[in-house]
Amino acid sequence: MTISIAHLGPTGTYSEQAAVIYVNWLTKNTVIETILCPYPSISQSLHAVAKGQAHLAVVPVENSIEGSVTMTLDTVWQLDGLRIQLALVLPIVHNLISCATSLDNIQTVYSHPQALAQCQVWLERFLPRVQIIANNSTTEALERLEQEPTTATIASSRAAQLYNLPILTSGINDYPENFTRFWVISQGIPDAKYQISELTYSHTSLAFSVPANIPGALVKPLQIFAELGINLSRIESRPTKRSLGEYLFFIDVEADANETQMQSALAELTNHTEILRILGTYNVLPASVL
Repeated sequence: MTISIAHLGPTGTYSEQAAVIYVNWLTKNTVIETILCPYPSISQSLHAVAKGQAHLAVVPVENSIEGSVTMTLDTVWQLDGLRIQLALVLPIVHNLISCATSLDNIQTVYSHPQALAQCQVWLERFLPRVQIIANNSTTEALERLEQEPTTATIASSRAAQLYNLPILTSGINDYPENFTRFWVISQGIPDAKYQISELTYSHTSLAFSVPANIPGALVKPLQIFAELGINLSRIESRPTKRSLGEYLFFIDVEADANETQMQSALAELTNHTEILRILGTYNVLPASVL
């Protein structure tokens, strides 16, 4: 069987790079055929899995500088049935790619909104007067650079190599410690062949809505984990899109959903939530693979 993996395209994006790392890990000790399938957006990558057009999707969920990737969270909530198989953390180094001879000649910079935001301070310092245009991905505008020598794109060094384009300035992200966490997502229950073979998993991701916007509505669910000594590594709110002031909550828990304590927590959590979804219980791909 050939495993198809959806990701944000075109070729050369950080999502594709994360997918390649995952494929290298997946095929390290097993003969498995894989095919990478680029899509124009993160949402379309996830919809491809939901529709059965791809077995997996590799999507960004959180950056250490800019925070959550809201399109990923919103789409995962919308498409009930998607499950996280694995997480991996990728170091991100942004570069200014251009055929311009110097920064003075650049008039327009293109890139994904996350990349632009991660380089905001640098752009304001060195290119304060250029036009900033957001694209669907970091690589969407690369093919136009040779015909437009006054334009530039923020992307990876790997992208510059793939498109045979010069890097004008390297390492332009505002903070050197820049990492993005990616989820490997499938349709349906977790499948061992996509995961790290361990007896237990290190993380569980949940999403839930509360019955009403009243005092203590969020405190009660969170107290369950505190009383059981279960650590939360992340909490994020997103609008329900039903009414102003109504929110969904995404949490990452440092525990295996199959453990006794977590089973107790989940059972109690159903009493204090309107909708509760277990998005997946999984491990993080070891850094040694990167």
